[in-house]
Amino acid sequence: MASHRHKHWTADPTTVLRVGKGFRLDRTDPEATPGYHRRKRDSVDDLVAGSDELSDLQERLYASSRGESDAAGSVLLVLQAMDTAGKGGIIRHVVGSVDPQGVQLAAFKKPTTEELAHDFLWRIRARVPEPGMIGVFDRSHYEDVLIGKVRSLAPDDEIERRYGAIVDFEKELTDAGTRIVKVMLHISPREQRDRLMERLDRPDKHWKYNPGDVDERKLWPEYMRAYQAVFDRTSTSNAPWYVVPANHKWYARLAVQSLLLSALLEIDPHWPAASFDVATERERLSAT
Repeated sequence: MASHRHKHWTADPTTVLRVGKGFRLDRTDPEATPGYHRRKRDSVDDLVAGSDELSDLQERLYASSRGESDAAGSVLLVLQAMDTAGKGGIIRHVVGSVDPQGVQLAAFKKPTTEELAHDFLWRIRARVPEPGMIGVFDRSHYEDVLIGKVRSLAPDDEIERRYGAIVDFEKELTDAGTRIVKVMLHISPREQRDRLMERLDRPDKHWKYNPGDVDERKLWPEYMRAYQAVFDRTSTSNAPWYVVPANHKWYARLAVQSLLLSALLEIDPHWPAASFDVATERERLSAT
């Protein structure tokens, strides 16, 4: 099917945003808009057109899993970022443009006592998307190697073990037909400060403010090094990382939308064939 996902892009987002060999997070400008050079006001039409295409592909994917064929795949969008980077906006404005019955959202918080009694991937495995679904991890298994490393919640050898376990786990998923889109929304410390300040300035945003975010800001360099280690150890050919500059929310939404569209087009879902005789049913219906 024809696609409009790159209509006004000067470069394919799956290429310019992909974490490859030699990638350096500290050389990535959060203000940049790689591969897209239109203005914010011009981007609205592209987001709307992409939403229409995304909705169509998602419906085809969902429908294909309801047919008699067992070939339906799934998509898993992994969103990681520092606080205020825009994960919620991606979920509302990008994922929110499709039929919610075809979406499985998991927001992983601090592990419960029961979850801590199991391996760190135990709670993750329970939330992977079923065939025909788009799964979204708002934070994910990567918290266990990011916060775990920065806050020294696990020894170095355990962090190393987890990197390997993550690579194996994601290989299992992709071998089973799940396209994994791993996105780090990259904002600057200054942009985060401005967004946090806005939450303090607006009473309707106070509920979103967490005093602990200020404590995490003090560890920004440590978090950036932890993210770099994640990219070095877990960006693979079957499940690569994409770093999306996110100081401009509109760009981040367009970029993630395009990455999702690319994943769905790789699956190329088709409408399932009818499990009944269409002509017969037409006659029966006409007779009523």
